[in-house]
Amino acid sequence: MKIYTKTGDKGQTSLVYGQRVDKNHARVEAYGTCDEANSMIGLALSYLKDEDFVKKDELLQSFHSIQTVLFHVGAELATPPGKEVKWKLTEKHIVNLEEEMDMLDAKLPPLKNFVLPGGSQAGAALHCARTIVRRAERSAVSLSEELSQNVLAYLNRLSDYLFVVARYVNAQLKQEEPILNPEVS
Repeated sequence: MKIYTKTGDKGQTSLVYGQRVDKNHARVEAYGTCDEANSMIGLALSYLKDEDFVKKDELLQSFHSIQTVLFHVGAELATPPGKEVKWKLTEKHIVNLEEEMDMLDAKLPPLKNFVLPGGSQAGAALHCARTIVRRAERSAVSLSEELSQNVLAYLNRLSDYLFVVARYVNAQLKQEEPILNPEVS
């Protein structure tokens, strides 16, 4: 099977079930942004491969599931209204993020200031992934009447999760979190 099809050479692509749309269509923007977030998560994980810290293996396992779910979220975003979504995001996916986020957050010092993105390479990449997920969420809002509300909730929770994991990873790698200095202007 060839990777290239040449069917997108004139600025259109296919949604699930074959409907052709412009590549700047709201659905393409939303699922493309999920793909971008997934890639950034992959980059963050690549920075962790040689690191050693508490719960690293569990965290990597969780991210494998999260990346798979995020791929399916993209598929739902790529499914036209009125068509059956082949894989459904459930409340359980959201609850899983919340439970893991609560467990990791309990191991961190309480926030007393705004945290600037940064720290370790993995922490900084996770912050980038967080902002990309926020953009995916904003893109998905324009489709919200046509989507399961679980999609918006999952994207919202995933960005929170990525924030907590970035803090957790930085703490485990003994990287200080950059703190907002309100005095600087």
